[in-house]
Amino acid sequence: MSTRISAIRNNVQDRTSEAWKKLCEYVDELADNGGGEFSPKEVLGAELFSEIRELPESIAKLNKVKKVWLYGSMIERIPPEIGEMESLEFFDPYTSYELHWLPYEIIRCKRLKGSRISTRALYGNCKNRMGFPGLDRNPVRYAQETVKCSICNKEMDYDKTNQLWVSLRIGTDVVPLLINSCSEQCESLILSPPENYVPYPHKGGSSLKQPLTEDEKWKLEVENPEKSDQIKPEVEVVEKEERKLFSVIRKIWEKQ
Repeated sequence: MSTRISAIRNNVQDRTSEAWKKLCEYVDELADNGGGEFSPKEVLGAELFSEIRELPESIAKLNKVKKVWLYGSMIERIPPEIGEMESLEFFDPYTSYELHWLPYEIIRCKRLKGSRISTRALYGNCKNRMGFPGLDRNPVRYAQETVKCSICNKEMDYDKTNQLWVSLRIGTDVVPLLINSCSEQCESLILSPPENYVPYPHKGGSSLKQPLTEDEKWKLEVENPEKSDQIKPEVEVVEKEERKLFSVIRKIWEKQ
């Protein structure tokens, strides 16, 4: 199992650059003309597109866009405003190897049925289990001074949110999503992950126990078939203890 833990990077985009200016202009023009496909590389050209590390919050205006093409990008961040792209049906950031996670708000794109994502680059993917960065002290920062709850949309300061990871199926891929939660009530509404992923919202970090990778499972079954049936109960015990710990951390956080 991979123990690699990437550091959370903020302020990844130079918002004074020509590339950023042209990207924002393109978003505005596409919103005005009601275009159905968002393909910034075609408009900016390969050189300027390579300077784009995140998408602007103005993508919220792209409510007619059905397809997003970000193939081969250097993008690291997708803003929560992607959840307002109500017509989105297909999301393609394939070979965007710096994109390790998406915002939870993308689940609001109810028409999103297809995706093409380099899943090995994602935190917690079943093929390599890249480690989730720890979310103690809510380290992820967007461009704004405040953040909205990913579930109820309540606006709050960063010291009032509780940031969590959860893995969910988005389109045709299981993707790690970042949640900004304002309360335990909102956390109770977080969707449940599919089988073979950490089965509850969590804070990440080096102590997180993830399920075995597909290769590790196969190796266990081949080399120790008599032990392969024993591993699930052991994992369930660990998960139960981690859930208890998460509950304690949550209560401590609410009292602060």
